[in-house]
Amino acid sequence: MNPTDSTADGAADRASAADGIRFAFGTLTVLPVRAARWDRAAARAGMPAAPLAGVVVGLCAAATGGLLLLAGSAPALAAVVSVAVPAVLTRGLHLDGLADTADGLGSGKPAGDALRIMKRSDIGPFGVITLVLMLLAQIAAVSELYGAGWADGAAGVVLAGVTARLALTFACRKGVRAARPDGLGAAVAGTVPVRVASALALLVTAAGAAAGARHGISGAVLHAAAVLGGLGAAELLLRHCVRRFGGVTGDVFGALAETAATVALVALTLG
Repeated sequence: MNPTDSTADGAADRASAADGIRFAFGTLTVLPVRAARWDRAAARAGMPAAPLAGVVVGLCAAATGGLLLLAGSAPALAAVVSVAVPAVLTRGLHLDGLADTADGLGSGKPAGDALRIMKRSDIGPFGVITLVLMLLAQIAAVSELYGAGWADGAAGVVLAGVTARLALTFACRKGVRAARPDGLGAAVAGTVPVRVASALALLVTAAGAAAGARHGISGAVLHAAAVLGGLGAAELLLRHCVRRFGGVTGDVFGALAETAATVALVALTLG
């Protein structure tokens, strides 16, 4: 698909909210939601709905971890499962994107060569190290949150899931270009108006603050800071990838999601 297609980008071709939600869930999860459309118009309507997919994925992870805790599991085991659930619900695509992006960045090669490295099916040493450390950080953080109580762990897992997908929405804003003429990056890059991405960031931050308000003002501030910290870390990575690769790719989106989720979780443990 040509991302500059005038029909897809034209005002006469608009996707409905339902098309957008189906695009978000059909693209970002393995849930049985079939994307009715796969074009720029659907991406424009769908990527703002990405945080909604994060809510569903996060709730599934929190519910699974909660069931294990009720059955008498240790927080560490519940944390492992809660981290595994999002990987299963995305077919591991975000983790694969994280590893591929780490290999591309770590190669030190020009953009074209780095992009070819990222497209290979194998995972290099940079990818393996990054993947292991990121998963360990997520598990350690969720375990600590579960240790403080299921509600804290559940809130953290859901918040991380939403923040991860919010980072994807923000990375699809106008002005962010694709590194390749095809693939997911080309389909969604530059489709979300900046004002929409900013409004969603404020909405998710406010929702995070509301979730932490049960611990008072400090809890609200901590949860809001976790959202902003995850989004900020993803933004720094996004800018670096755009400089190195010339734009975004599907792999970069996976790396952004995992980075945002990890930073949000770690931030919650600091309070």
